[in-house]
Amino acid sequence: MGSTATDTARSICDALDRVILGQSEATRQCLVALLARGHVLLEGVPGTAKTLLVRALARALDVESVRIQFTPDLMPSDITGISIPDPSGRAFQFRPGPIFHDLVLADEINRAPAKTQAALLEAMQERTVTVDGVTHPVPETFTVFATQNPIEFEGTYPLPEAELDRFMLKVTVAYPAGDVEQSILTRYLTGFEADDPASYGIAPVTDGAGVRALREAVRAVRVEARITAYITALVRATRDVASLTLGASPRAAVALLKTARALALIEGRDYVIPDDVKQLAPAVLRHRVTVAPELEIEGVSPDAALQSIIEQVEVPTA
Repeated sequence: MGSTATDTARSICDALDRVILGQSEATRQCLVALLARGHVLLEGVPGTAKTLLVRALARALDVESVRIQFTPDLMPSDITGISIPDPSGRAFQFRPGPIFHDLVLADEINRAPAKTQAALLEAMQERTVTVDGVTHPVPETFTVFATQNPIEFEGTYPLPEAELDRFMLKVTVAYPAGDVEQSILTRYLTGFEADDPASYGIAPVTDGAGVRALREAVRAVRVEARITAYITALVRATRDVASLTLGASPRAAVALLKTARALALIEGRDYVIPDDVKQLAPAVLRHRVTVAPELEIEGVSPDAALQSIIEQVEVPTA
């Protein structure tokens, strides 16, 4: 693996970790998804730096970002844009919506109804937006980072399965440890402000062209047949266990393959190992499976059910 690509990816991780304290796993997973050309669903209670993470990433990549606050009255056209009459009144001009940015933060996506959530689907899958029969491409580095509150919060709508399946990873953001939380307070005493990117102390690590080069490097990472067989076995196992009533789709297997290649690059390897797959399997699969109702009542989480599957599926040896 070329050291330049790995060094750049690690520099991005380091820059994020200096801003997002105590969430190194979440920041790395977000970068993995971006390098694998996927989208991220961030789940956590308010105030755990989900918005800050996307702002910091945009600054490290020197790309444009936008935040869309999802609300019950948000309309699809508020996201995609609208066609308006030009000054002559004889034709229409397309006024792009906020979705036409490099990094799109869909904040509290599960507070908007399904019709509005679905406005993201075409852009996330096809990387185009169609308005009034005309198709418009989104930027090449377009990535959606959607945040949602835990589903038991008041005023939330569950995301439909078709939309969930289009998120490459579901990243959970937990409360920081006590010492980390104190470090956050100390940093604010030295002038840090979450709403002022200039105070982050991040210099751009790369740019849009650099992101494209990193993605090309990810596609060059080798994956042996034993690894694809392992990925297939993991995903198929989610469909055959009694603990899950809905297993993962073939798209999940593709996502696990792509993200494992990205993680290998960050780790400095030009080949995928089983640990890459095991490390990312929960984030790739947790939002694509449904726990059996009787187990859900007992408090069994998707992560717990998946961990049992991961432990049972045989790991390939060299």
